Amino acid sequence: MLRPAYPITTRRLFLRPFAEDDLDALFKIQSREDVTKYLYWGPRTREEVAQAIQDRLLMTEIEEAGDKIVLAVALRETGELIGDVTLGWHSAEHLGGEIGYTLHPDHHGKGYAGEAAVQLLRLGFEELGLHRIVGRLDSLNRPSGRVLERLGMRHEAHLRENEFVRGRWADETIYAMLADEWRDLTEG
Repeated sequence: MLRPAYPITTRRLFLRPFAEDDLDALFKIQSREDVTKYLYWGPRTREEVAQAIQDRLLMTEIEEAGDKIVLAVALRETGELIGDVTLGWHSAEHLGGEIGYTLHPDHHGKGYAGEAAVQLLRLGFEELGLHRIVGRLDSLNRPSGRVLERLGMRHEAHLRENEFVRGRWADETIYAMLADEWRDLTEG
């Protein structure tokens, strides 16, 4: 079981549960084609974002396989919501999980995705006790792949035309890290 103490604080960020008053800020992110270009869903309407927030209000702890936490990423200095991060536990038998992140393009290239994602790896390995965590992405999304590489995740697979997403066949790239690799990175 994983019940983090919130907010999770990094050097420049707060990772915290979503609140209903995040609607305007999240809409500014999720309504953009350049944000959703590589996601399973396209730009969302205000109503769809309101529903997404309602769903996320319940995603603050992990009790069993199939659960996930989805947290708002906010700048410590201003409190501005700039994106979200996800940690999911997908297999109890194999102790497997997955991380993901989405940021507003105005905040790309500043290291925020990696700064937030390293906290997801910490939670997954050190608090949830996962053995393996993956990051999956559309192969065309190279900047996201570089984030995972900087985290120390290993490129494991390139699956050609693996999924039919938003009207096109998409290649999928998979990165992974094992618990002992995480320990080597953080203890060494």
